Amino acid sequence: MSLKTVIIISGPTASGKTELAMEVARHFKTSIISADSRQCFRELNIGVAKPDQKQLQEVKHFFINSHSIHEEVNAALFESLAIQWCDEIFTRGDTVVMSGGTGLYIKAFRDGLDEIPVIDERIRKEIQENYHNSGLSWLQESINQADPLFYKSGETANPQRMMRALEVIMSTGRSIISFRNHQKKQRNFRMLEFGIRLPRKELYQRIDTRVDRMMEEGLLIEVNSLLPYQHLNALQTVGYTELFDQVQGRSSLEDSVARIKQNTRHYAKRQLTWMNKNEHMVWLENDFLNKILAVCSDATV
Repeated sequence: MSLKTVIIISGPTASGKTELAMEVARHFKTSIISADSRQCFRELNIGVAKPDQKQLQEVKHFFINSHSIHEEVNAALFESLAIQWCDEIFTRGDTVVMSGGTGLYIKAFRDGLDEIPVIDERIRKEIQENYHNSGLSWLQESINQADPLFYKSGETANPQRMMRALEVIMSTGRSIISFRNHQKKQRNFRMLEFGIRLPRKELYQRIDTRVDRMMEEGLLIEVNSLLPYQHLNALQTVGYTELFDQVQGRSSLEDSVARIKQNTRHYAKRQLTWMNKNEHMVWLENDFLNKILAVCSDATV
């Protein structure tokens, strides 16, 4: 390809994005930018399914082990860093691979972000503590009362999005919806977007197998080591919150593992719902690598 191009590979968790991104990066002899909101944290390893050391040594990855759980990482930061990394990679070639399942990060990179409201840190910490103590039902009711406009948007199964919406309206008095102006930024490179779509039964089996493997690799030990930091935003994620309950005696290990599998399936469904809204997505259902290479070859200036 003669144009500077970013190949974006999306897909639900456990669908095989990492392996496919490696294949594409090898073909184009380029680097990978991870679009994953948790793999960037150095302290999180097994539970976020990072590429292994062999993969990281073979292909340079950006946004893996780049931050601490004590730092604030968000879509705005990712957008800024990803643009810088693209500029760096493009000095060595014409192609960049981006791969990950955090749809908001990919959207921020593709379209840019709307106005960013200033958040009162005291309010943020209070919301996080209340969610930790009172759970999802408290968060849903709080959003319904404080920001019915956001509540009607249907994003009431994603704790991170709801906490963000609640902190915005409590800090600014405005719904987070009002900050969305839908004005896309222009990039000086083209983007080709691909989404992995597997049969549901196969995807769910892959999720169950991955969770079992994580447990065998020592996820419970990792969670124990992170217990003092369970209140941090980075730890409000599937695979960690369920085992924090087990460590603190609120759930059996068997029940916690079952909930990880169930919550991961729910997360995968939300990822696919997000991806289905992207009209530019080229769906991959088989022969993934050859399909990507064919589209790249056929793409016109």
